[in-house]
Amino acid sequence: MSREPETPWSVRFRRERQAAWVELEDLVSRCERGGLAALRPEQLSRLPVLYRAALSSLGVARASVLDQGLRLHLESLVARAYLVVYSPKRSLLEVLVPFATTGFPRAVRAIRWHVLVSAAVLLLGGALAWAMYGVDPEHYYLFVDGGMAAGRDPTASTEALRETLFGDDDGDLLAFASMLFTNNSSVGILTYGLGFVFGLPVVLLLLYNGMLLGAMSALFHERGLGVEWWSWVLPHGVTELLAIVLCGAAGLAVGQQLVFPGPHSRLHALTVVGRRMGAVVAGSVVMLALAAVVEGVFRQVVQSVPVRYVLAATFAALWCAYFVCAGRRQR
Repeated sequence: MSREPETPWSVRFRRERQAAWVELEDLVSRCERGGLAALRPEQLSRLPVLYRAALSSLGVARASVLDQGLRLHLESLVARAYLVVYSPKRSLLEVLVPFATTGFPRAVRAIRWHVLVSAAVLLLGGALAWAMYGVDPEHYYLFVDGGMAAGRDPTASTEALRETLFGDDDGDLLAFASMLFTNNSSVGILTYGLGFVFGLPVVLLLLYNGMLLGAMSALFHERGLGVEWWSWVLPHGVTELLAIVLCGAAGLAVGQQLVFPGPHSRLHALTVVGRRMGAVVAGSVVMLALAAVVEGVFRQVVQSVPVRYVLAATFAALWCAYFVCAGRRQR
């Protein structure tokens, strides 16, 4: 009596698992077209089970003498399924909204003492430059170079200085605004980055930026243009200077962890604080972008000193309320 030839093991292996692979490929294709929302609840629960089964089959295919075409097919299927199963489940908006409403203000409140120190260093630099200008106006050039001054220096007449605050030539003002934004955004990120050098360069950069502002403020006050000067600075300066202070605070927090890592290694402390302070710097860069819009557009259009002060006060109140209150209810 003759016996039927036995089915090869590789054929049985593929036949027993083929339906699961086809089902997994169908679910993965749906997710690639419409995301996880394209699957029903029962299909969502099947997805990780089918993925693990396909992964197991791939391991067998690699360890045996199965045909190469099947192995390549399983590798492709498992790679696609991995991206579906382990990819982020939230959209960009779902990430940004919690960061803006909770993550950023909480991160800032967590380093509030560093924020106060950073602000104090910036103010100290401004006070020192103001005092040195009062002793000798030539000290102005120690803090403000010709490119940054853009005609705002002790040799300029009072009328010329006033013209830089209310002049109709938008070209020079826009160039100055662009230069300030580029400078402040790069300085803000650099200030944070230098925190990795044990924090000392952070203090020096904050001092310098304070001296730059202090020297120019002293010049305009000496010419009797103090009110006009601050109406020119504060609408964007409230946001811009706060962002610089926050970057400085983040750098100081990093420097503190490097000097005093606590019970953990410096590398571990740096990893933890770097992740947290990255949120502070990311939010600060957005603030600098907002300040640039105000600096480059609003200030060119609005010439009214009271309106400028109203905008500055509004920004100050909003930032204060945001950082004090936002994200406190959710724990």
